[in-house]
Amino acid sequence: MKIRAAMAVLATLLLPGLLAAQTKVSGTVVCGKPDVEHQIPAADSADHSFAITQSKCSWTKPMQIAGTTTKEDAFTSFEERRADGSTGTGFGVGTLASGDKFNVRTQDKIVSKAGAVQSSGTWKFEGGTGKVAAIKGGGTYTCSPKPEGFVCEVTGDYTLPK
Repeated sequence: MKIRAAMAVLATLLLPGLLAAQTKVSGTVVCGKPDVEHQIPAADSADHSFAITQSKCSWTKPMQIAGTTTKEDAFTSFEERRADGSTGTGFGVGTLASGDKFNVRTQDKIVSKAGAVQSSGTWKFEGGTGKVAAIKGGGTYTCSPKPEGFVCEVTGDYTLPK
C-alpha cells in the first residue's frame, strides 16, 4: 500500500511538469514554385509519374518556438503523382530568427477535383541545432495553391528538454 501511495504522489508531482512542457504552435508559411523539379513517368499510364522537388518557403505568420520565431524553410519532397492527386513525403530544414535550425519530416496527400487542388498532411520535428537541438513534436497542415506556389496553415505542438 505504501508503494501505491508513493507512486500516486510521484505521479501528481511529475504530471503537471510533463504537461506544461508541451507548447502549442500555429502559423502560415508560403512556399514558392519549385526551384528544382524532376519528374519521371511510371510508364503504366500517361497520368502516373514520380517527382522530386525542392522549394523555398517564408513564414508570413511565424510560429513561436523556444523564444524566437520561424523565418524560412527549404523543403525537398518526393511524390507519386496521378491525375486525381498524389501522395508523398518530404524533408525540410527551417531557420529560426535566432539562426538555430530545425528539421521537419512530412507526409502529404494532394487531391485534385475539377481543377481544384487541396493538400494536407502531417509533420513532425526531427531535431535541430542550438536551443532546438532536441525538439520533439509535430502536427498537421493544409495547403492551397496560389499563383506564386502554395500557402499552408500549420498547427501542432512541441516539447524541449529542460
